[in-house]
Amino acid sequence: MAFIDEILQTPSYGWMDARGVFLKPTTSQLFKEAFSRINVFRTRKNWITLISWFMAACMFPLFVIFLIYFLTWKTAIVLVVYAMVIMSTHGTIWFHRYCTHKSYRFSHPLFRLITQNLVIKTFPEEIYVISHHVHHVKSDEPGDPYNPMGGFMYCMLSDVNHQSISKDLSREKISACTEFPQSYRGWPKYF
Repeated sequence: MAFIDEILQTPSYGWMDARGVFLKPTTSQLFKEAFSRINVFRTRKNWITLISWFMAACMFPLFVIFLIYFLTWKTAIVLVVYAMVIMSTHGTIWFHRYCTHKSYRFSHPLFRLITQNLVIKTFPEEIYVISHHVHHVKSDEPGDPYNPMGGFMYCMLSDVNHQSISKDLSREKISACTEFPQSYRGWPKYF
């Protein structure tokens, strides 16, 4: 098995069937997997996925209060601009271009700090970066954590179900993952 196939924790329903064809899970399988992956009583190693969902759950009541008491045309426009433009731009420049690909450098540490914290953070970089490297190698194939053939809920629950780093990796392989190579050629001994 290639290292790229070992990096992410395989969901209980698997990535593919016996013939190597993508296996599309049912919605109930996706939710069952999601709740098992945030269960810190089963294993403490689930803490990072639980924190991600917990932060979003804590913000939900505030969002409801905003919608009930403060929603006007002006605040609706600000909400749309924030959600669709600012958060998307942050995802591209911080998570994708900088954290995953190291495609640029900051001229000053203050600019890095500002860029990192442009938006309210509910999604840790650790969850995104490794799985995104896997996504680039296995795009639209079994094992792709964002495989669009899985449907809407497959992609919506991917942060919990498909992006977790395998809990069975050796220290050496975990170290290889944390190097965040600029290209996949950075892991030649495992591919």
